[in-house]
Amino acid sequence: MAVTVLIAGPTASGKSGLALALAARLGGVIVNADSMQVYDGLHILTARPAPADEAKVPHRLYGVLPPTEACSAARWQALATAEIAAIHGEGRPAIVVGGTGLYFHALVNGLSDIPAIDPGIRAGLVARLAREGAPALHAELAGVDADLAARLKPGDSQRILRGLEVHQGTGRPLSSWQARAPEAAADLGDLHRLVVAPPRPLLLGRIRQRLEAMAQSGAIAEARAFAARDLDPLLPAAKAIGLRPFAAHAAGQLSLDEAIGQADIETRQYAKRQMTWARGRMADWHWPDVAQETESLAEDIAQKIRQQGLTTQS
Repeated sequence: MAVTVLIAGPTASGKSGLALALAARLGGVIVNADSMQVYDGLHILTARPAPADEAKVPHRLYGVLPPTEACSAARWQALATAEIAAIHGEGRPAIVVGGTGLYFHALVNGLSDIPAIDPGIRAGLVARLAREGAPALHAELAGVDADLAARLKPGDSQRILRGLEVHQGTGRPLSSWQARAPEAAADLGDLHRLVVAPPRPLLLGRIRQRLEAMAQSGAIAEARAFAARDLDPLLPAAKAIGLRPFAAHAAGQLSLDEAIGQADIETRQYAKRQMTWARGRMADWHWPDVAQETESLAEDIAQKIRQQGLTTQS
């Protein structure tokens, strides 16, 4: 039977290491479910698996898009569904790992069938955003999609733009599209769902340690090179955590300690949002005890998958 393992969790939780160990035991292929690791040019800053790790087992959907493009949940769902089907066709398990909760939701539950929107509509809205600011567009959104506007902060420019472009392109509020029955979810076969969630003190220590290691292993040069491309700051890749402070350090605007400190704050905030999503949307997933060593945990999980599968109690 086709097998799919989903491994979610906050940044720096150790989920990529677990995926690697599990793939080695099950003969699996790892599929990326991180919204930043899909982009090329940000290998270090997005904490993409090291080349040596990517060489140990097959990895898919890492660095497959240029940073000039946007990878929506729908686009990732289509890419991941095709990859998983191909992996299953080879008779191998698919191990999907990442920290983007919406990607997992799209894969398991499907997405609303919103039609493609004319790119010209978004271009016009982006120009208005630059002139008028996000709060003004948020107020406009409240007039055409009050339900969505109530859920968004006035500075959440990306989601505000999405709400306005869908309304202008379809004549219907985005919230009404989201309320419709979603498209069919992917065929995942025998599905096992895990959340890797270390205790907060341990997680925060790992975040700081990883940022300090990044700073010594090429993150500054990577940020400098990315900033030199002068891409649209509204592109998703341009919002990669740590990119701005490390680029500012490369430009002489921040000390290294200041850059690491700002990146630390950004990463902690992101991890908190990831955990909020997991507790609210993944409470029925299996949350293994992460106190044990990664290889031992991977062996335990592999045995359960082989024998009977996982439950929230196992």
